[in-house]
Amino acid sequence: MKYDLVIFDWDGTVMDSTGRIVSCMHAAARDLALPALADDQVCGIIGLGLPEAIASLYPVLDAAGVELMRDRYAFHFIEAESTPSALYPGAEEVLAQLRGQGLKLAVATGKSRKGLQRVWGNTGLDRYFHASRCADESGSKPQPHMVLELLDELAVAPERAVVVGDTSFDLDMARNAGVDRIAVSYGAHPLDRLLPCEPLAVIDRLNDLLPLVGLAANELVTETV
Repeated sequence: MKYDLVIFDWDGTVMDSTGRIVSCMHAAARDLALPALADDQVCGIIGLGLPEAIASLYPVLDAAGVELMRDRYAFHFIEAESTPSALYPGAEEVLAQLRGQGLKLAVATGKSRKGLQRVWGNTGLDRYFHASRCADESGSKPQPHMVLELLDELAVAPERAVVVGDTSFDLDMARNAGVDRIAVSYGAHPLDRLLPCEPLAVIDRLNDLLPLVGLAANELVTETV
């Protein structure tokens, strides 16, 4: 097996939440009477930490304005999450298979820690992961800090880890940390933004990850989740 650790992005990779992020960002902008942006503009910042994303979308905002919009976005997102976003097809099965094969699994996300814990509380998926890092406790993508901290915590060498994500920020974070990267084609960023990041592969569904990072049949082991 080539890898010991698979690091997943969350939104747009494991959970089909891209549309919800876009709609909540639009709602927050309306609350503050900010100009409406196109959906693809908002999709373009998915993957960044929330303050960095807001500042990129609305550079006219000062620090206080960014914080206010952050609060409004959080309000709308929490309200919308009364009905949790769906997982992508096969997501939980892929996590279970990889964990069952003995790989370490982690999350590196632009979500806040509170946001990730809320999602995990709704889904129970935290049981599959050995560690996680969020943008508000480390550094926003594409900085390498989240990946480097996960490598250190889980005692994994860079060449034994791979990042799976749907944005150029995910892939550049991985490249900046010196680890392999696999892009998913179904998330926030189009292929023309993903391919320049030189991913090892581009997958169209999460199940396609298994032969790229999993064990061969004669190597299978069992681990209880």
